[in-house]
Amino acid sequence: MNGLHQLHFLHPVCLLLVPPLLFLAGWMRMRQSRTGAWSKVMDAEIMAALRLESIGKSNGPWLLLAPIWMLSALAIAGPAWQREPSTGYRAPHDWVIVLDLSPSMMVADVAPDRVTRARFAIDDLLGAAHDARVGLIVFAGEAHTVVPLTSDVSTVRGLLPPLSPSLMPESGDALGPALAQAGRLLRQSGSRHASVIVLSDGFSDPSEALSTAQQLATQGAEVQVVGIGTADGAPLKDAKGAFIHDLQGRSVLAKLPIDELQRIAVAGHGQYWALEQLKQLIVALEVRRANPLQDDGRASEQRVESWRNEGIWLMPPILLLALLLARRGWV
Repeated sequence: MNGLHQLHFLHPVCLLLVPPLLFLAGWMRMRQSRTGAWSKVMDAEIMAALRLESIGKSNGPWLLLAPIWMLSALAIAGPAWQREPSTGYRAPHDWVIVLDLSPSMMVADVAPDRVTRARFAIDDLLGAAHDARVGLIVFAGEAHTVVPLTSDVSTVRGLLPPLSPSLMPESGDALGPALAQAGRLLRQSGSRHASVIVLSDGFSDPSEALSTAQQLATQGAEVQVVGIGTADGAPLKDAKGAFIHDLQGRSVLAKLPIDELQRIAVAGHGQYWALEQLKQLIVALEVRRANPLQDDGRASEQRVESWRNEGIWLMPPILLLALLLARRGWV
């Protein structure tokens, strides 16, 4: 009974349907006994068969239609007298993964090779994405969007196996355009809480990459960098699988430029991670996703209460009255 003191309607404007419906029911009741202008063009026998005849003095479909209309209007108006808890809205956290597919990613200083280990790392990241939206960009001489931001992680995972440097139309190692493409994806989706995760063994455009990472930071995204490879490196191979030599005949080693990768992470307000630290990166991403508003001390997920629409309880009497209309000669 205490809840009934809070009885109100969620859509009170729907109550305006009651007066015209009652008026229409009364008007049809009065019109029931009249033949109107149809008697001038129709035989009396046919008119008697088409009319909705009342049974007795108080029975008839129009007397049932009136309460059906009224109860229906009350149900649509949404009577409510108690609240129910629900999860408040939380802006999704976005992860844009940027994968290096330059020729040096075929180096085998990490088993079986750099690009395969990078794909394994991405698969681990996708396994921890949960409710985050994920996008995938690959780059070499140019940047290409493989998957825009999506919550369908299985689609992203299904596109990983064929990714290799041999698929890229132009060789190179330009990270700046890839970061710029990540920024465009985030702007187009209206992202407010995002992480750009770069998996790379180095890049050839430090100036452009640094400035673009700084722009991402001002946009509200953080740039996390995962170094793929080792500082000692390994011999670099050409497209045919032969080792590449310098002018002195020495094998060209593809070493991991850790200092340059760290500068990109710092410029993007993120952190540099070695491949062995991938689990720590995943933990850091999960913490930020769980509380994207932690900088200003507000919780990212709140419990709110909303009024529960109780109009469904009016459906049984409406259906019962509707069944009474199913009498021969009425409908």
